[in-house]
Amino acid sequence: MSLGPTLGQVLGEAIDGPMAAGLRLSPHQWKTVRALAACRTPALGGQLFRCSSCQREHFVAHSCRNRHCPQCQGARAVEWLEQQSAALLPIPYFHVVFTLPHVLNGVIRQNRRALYRLLFEAASQTLLAFGEGKFHAQIGITAVLHTWSQVLLEHYHLHCIVTGGGVALDGQQWIHASPGYLFPVAALSRMFRGKFLAGLKSLWAAEELEFHGELKGSEAPAAWKQLLGAAAAREWVVYAKRPFAGPEQVLAYLSRYTHRVAISNQRLLAADSDTVTFVYKDYADRSRKKTMTLSTAEFIRRFCLHVLPERFVKVRHYGLLGNRTRQQRLACARRLLGVSPAPQPEPPAKLDPGSAESPRVCCPFCHRPTLLLVGEVPPQRSAQRLPRLDSS
Repeated sequence: MSLGPTLGQVLGEAIDGPMAAGLRLSPHQWKTVRALAACRTPALGGQLFRCSSCQREHFVAHSCRNRHCPQCQGARAVEWLEQQSAALLPIPYFHVVFTLPHVLNGVIRQNRRALYRLLFEAASQTLLAFGEGKFHAQIGITAVLHTWSQVLLEHYHLHCIVTGGGVALDGQQWIHASPGYLFPVAALSRMFRGKFLAGLKSLWAAEELEFHGELKGSEAPAAWKQLLGAAAAREWVVYAKRPFAGPEQVLAYLSRYTHRVAISNQRLLAADSDTVTFVYKDYADRSRKKTMTLSTAEFIRRFCLHVLPERFVKVRHYGLLGNRTRQQRLACARRLLGVSPAPQPEPPAKLDPGSAESPRVCCPFCHRPTLLLVGEVPPQRSAQRLPRLDSS
């Protein structure tokens, strides 16, 4: 457990201090920062409990439920995993990572929604094409977008969990992949690069990209051609990790990655009115743990680089695992694999927190299971208007 500050505390002190006037954030970024700062504080209200044994009261503040909040994403990850566990098949799964070159960082930063979508499309189409070409089958893909490096700089990449094989295109059999090998990464890299750059050219030709600030003038044909040439001249990084040992390992991985945010509370070591210190892994130095201290303004700037566009879906499913008619395709896969249908999870019982059937919560003072709900505590609105929370 972290002994340092939480991300919400760091952001709260910053936006309440004189530094807030100098922060240049978009309205959506401000909304996110304020939501995280208010998380689990009286600003959002909460529930008041009283222990029937020691008679002491205990206040539990509401959470912000924002998808960028490290305090809220743990519970949401558990809920998501329970929903996804029924889609796991008794087969090997592979982990493939698609990374965009840093020369494109500026264009991506100013066109996040369009180019994040293009990243998903290029990577998924590449994998599906290889599945059809090698196995003559439809494979399944779960893709998770990450945008950050360990030091909170831009590092746009897509983590893909890929089924080891798929349903034959004629639907008559399951085609198994080799136990330790899926696709050649060099060929994946070339196709991925071609698809992404073709999509990027189409967006530029349709004048659907923005160029302002430091990129002003980059939309001119000569400058644009030079940028594309620099991106095409290098090999793009596509990394295939060793296959997972089984479905349980896939779940463990997904629980760490699907709802991860740019920085967790555990990595924060110290903060004051001027600086924030955190720990990071230096992958260029054999993954050694090091510390970095940034000015608070720079820390918030870097964190906000990774605030997703509103309602943008960062976990997507393709092929065999695509959301449309997913259950029918999975049922077909299970039949071809000769395994029984996945059990359907029972919906959680909805109980009145104050009812006799409600599970008792332990008192934090006497540690007895005698804590009872007294009632709801309304939000304590400050002079500064709190944002409408983004729970997407």
